[in-house]
Amino acid sequence: MTSAPDLTGRAAPWRSADVSRRTVAALGFLAAALVAAFVFLPRILAATGSGSGVVDRRGLAGAFREAFVAYWSSGARDHSPEMAGVVDYWFRYHVAKAVIAALLLATLAVLAVLLWKAFPAASRQAGGLGAGRRVALGSAGVLVTGLAVFSAAMVMANVQGAVAPFASLFPMLPTGASTEGPLADVLVEVRRGLADPAPPGGRTPPALGVMIDDFARYHVAMAVAAGIVAVVLLGMSAVAWRRLRGTTAADRPTRRVRASFAVLWASSSLIATVVAVANTSTAADPAPALLAFFEGGW
Repeated sequence: MTSAPDLTGRAAPWRSADVSRRTVAALGFLAAALVAAFVFLPRILAATGSGSGVVDRRGLAGAFREAFVAYWSSGARDHSPEMAGVVDYWFRYHVAKAVIAALLLATLAVLAVLLWKAFPAASRQAGGLGAGRRVALGSAGVLVTGLAVFSAAMVMANVQGAVAPFASLFPMLPTGASTEGPLADVLVEVRRGLADPAPPGGRTPPALGVMIDDFARYHVAMAVAAGIVAVVLLGMSAVAWRRLRGTTAADRPTRRVRASFAVLWASSSLIATVVAVANTSTAADPAPALLAFFEGGW
């Protein structure tokens, strides 16, 4: 005995296949595993073979502060062995984070596409079952899309950290005037040097020059990443608008989804553009922004 055909010509969500259900479940499991890996795995991978034993943020901050004092006092431009060890660890940490975040972004993007493709069909179904599916798919789609946007931000931030690991360690140095001991003296010299990076008859301390250069590189990395993201998002918005124009007025659920994404990608592109411009401005003249950071006002 065969089942009656669907005379409406519309397949119910997930009807095409139990494969879709299995695919969504598999992608959800993979995304959860990648979130856990993003939190716990990078510090283990970064410490592998380093011999530094730096596997937590408190230990890293202490090691960096000690190495920073020794590096500044050396009067050399090249990193001391202690500083090089900390910077190399932080570089590996950010590379691991960036790779895992990129895999998570790809997984969430595919999952979001599957969920939003199923949403219009659920919206066309009548009755409580259709409403339940619509709420479930819509909620899942919003959550997954939000996580994908957050993952993209994590990719950008960790690429930035990998490009300029030395500068990305600066937040582990205390700011303001509350520090005591050798580190306090060094930070006073740093602030003095940043306030007047080219004193008359003198020269910029070698370590300070490296700090300024790496801080500029740090912001160039974010400017480039944000610029690329802005272009991609603008293209996605244009595609969404074009698909919206090709949707019939009767297909209201699909039109709502596509219009929402067109607006979302356009506004996100604008935000990314602002980020790119701000970071470009800082990279062009990094010393004042770095001074503001060390004075606790940035």
